[in-house]
This record gives sequence, C-alpha cells and structure tokens, in this order.
Amino acid sequence: MALQAGIVGLPNVGKSTLFNAVSNSAKAQASNYRFCTIEPNVGLVDVPDERLSKLAELVKPNRIVPTQLEIVDIAGLVRGASKGEGLGNKFLGNIREVDAIIHVIRWAINPLKDLESVEKKIQRVEKMARVGNDVKAKAEYDILIRCKNCLDQGKSIRSLHLDKEEKLAVADLFLLTDKPVLYVANVDEASMHTGNKYSEALAAAVKEENAQVIVMNNSIEAQIAEMDAPEDRELFMEEYNMKEPALNKLISKAYQLLNLQTYFTAGVQEVRAWTIQQGWKAPQAASVIHTDFEKGFIKAEVIAYEDFVKYGSEAACRDNGRLRIEGKEYLVHDGDVMHFRFNV
Repeated sequence: MALQAGIVGLPNVGKSTLFNAVSNSAKAQASNYRFCTIEPNVGLVDVPDERLSKLAELVKPNRIVPTQLEIVDIAGLVRGASKGEGLGNKFLGNIREVDAIIHVIRWAINPLKDLESVEKKIQRVEKMARVGNDVKAKAEYDILIRCKNCLDQGKSIRSLHLDKEEKLAVADLFLLTDKPVLYVANVDEASMHTGNKYSEALAAAVKEENAQVIVMNNSIEAQIAEMDAPEDRELFMEEYNMKEPALNKLISKAYQLLNLQTYFTAGVQEVRAWTIQQGWKAPQAASVIHTDFEKGFIKAEVIAYEDFVKYGSEAACRDNGRLRIEGKEYLVHDGDVMHFRFNV
C-alpha cells in the first residue's frame, strides 16, 4: 500500500525530533520496528501489532513479517506559506501529496490557501449553476459555498463532515484542511501522562473535527529509540512510568487514520501481516500478495484471529468448525487469518 502519513509542524516544535525518533527506534528495536530511507525524509516503519507476535508464538514460523507505514518528514514549513512566502508553495504541495497528516502542534494549517482554491472554483462553477438547468453544477456550487463559509470562519473542511458524494465537489482541489489528521501535543516531562492546559485546549479546539490528540514528549521518545539494549529501554521506561513507547500508539493511530486494516497469513515458512483498505473484499485482499491471486481467485479460507488464538492452530480451528470458506463477496475483517485458493 503506497499510502503516506506526513509529519508537519513549525521549526523547533519537535517535528524533526519525532521523525528521528521513529528512524532511531527502527535501528534500536529491530524486533518491533524497521526503518529504511527510500528517499530523503521518507521512510517505512513497521506497524506494532501484538496479534502478529501472538500468532508467531503459536505457529513458530521461520520468519515474522510485519506490515508497514510510510512516514514523510515535511520539513521547513514557515508562517506565510499559504501566501507562497519562502518555499511555501513547494511545502504545501508536499502536504497535498500525503494521504494523512501527523500534526505536531504549536501551529495550525492555515485555511487561507484552501479558501483561495475554493473561491477560484466557485467562479468557474457559478455561471453553470445559475444559467440553464445544470442540476449537478447547482449541487456542486452549494457545497462549495458551504466550504467557503466554513473556511471564512477559520475552520477546517473536516469540521463540515461532508459525505462521500459531497466530497466529490472538492476532491480535485486536494484541500489541506480536508485531510485526516492526528494531532501530536509535544509536552514537557511533567505533562507526558496527564497532558496540560495547552493539550486540553488543543483537544477542545479540534473536537468538531473528530480528530485524535496524542500527548507525548518527543525528546523522551527519541532517547528511548536510541537505546540498543532492550533491558536499558525497559529500565528507562520504568523510570518514567511507561508501559511502552508512545511511538507505538502514534504509528498505530496513523495507520487507522488512513482507513487501513490488517489481515494475516500464518504458516511454518512465515507469519505475515498484510495491509488493505477497510471495506476490501477477499479478491482485493489477495491482490496485495500477488495480482495473480486476485485474477484467479476461487475461495478464501478464513479464521477469525480470536478463534486462531483460542484453539491454537489452523488444524484445531478446522476440527472445531471455526475455519470458513468464503467467496468473492466476502468483506475482509481486521485480524482475519487467511489462505487463498486460486488458479491462473
């Protein structure tokens, strides 16, 4: 899956520290994360998933392969970027290219650039909407006006909660404030577990967007990530009363933000997690293994993750009637353990 989550924020807000923590955690925690640079400021990081480890305990495979998320460090954004100041247009373009935003806070994406885009489209659509009987143009115009009014108030398009059909009116504009967003409140050590008045104010400000806010101390996360020895990390986290790095939660939440889910294949050769979009049917899910699996799809053998853990093996699930045979219309559930039958 070539979906990306981009980290954005003003200089000195902790954005680069967060990105570096992800990269360092990959080196220090090879069993949990991997990170490899595929071009400057872009990396792949493993998505933490306890279910993968549990399946591996039961199956005892030769190798374990987690699924991954692509993280982009969008560097150098400055105030005034919405007006094209500095390299603003380039950086705003980079934000448009990612599918979701990890927003390290002490700033907000300015809706002015979105407002400019919406107003330009209104000018194009308005004449068609008012002249003749173009029902589609009229509906599109009404949605654009709603968007303009929202942006005029300094609010994000996310707060409008447009449905799938309504979003088509602005889909070609790639509006920055319409992208799903995860806010990271980079707080001091004293507030890393409870938050503070600033993180609370942030949560209140974005409540209309149904956005999530993660409270963390990026410096602490970077220190954990730099430790090579697991025992050192555990001692360090104990000192700060942490059960796991906050990065685990961040990466998992970013994965969910992109409307992604995981299914597993489990055999002696490998236990592997595969990334698919929510709502995919079995043949689409099979395609991420190989396109031939989708072309020649016959059936899918499916075991719910909870059943696999309860009975301990594929054979035991089969014997207890917990292995199902599903066809082309089956909607894959998060956590399904699957084996595909195909013929090409």
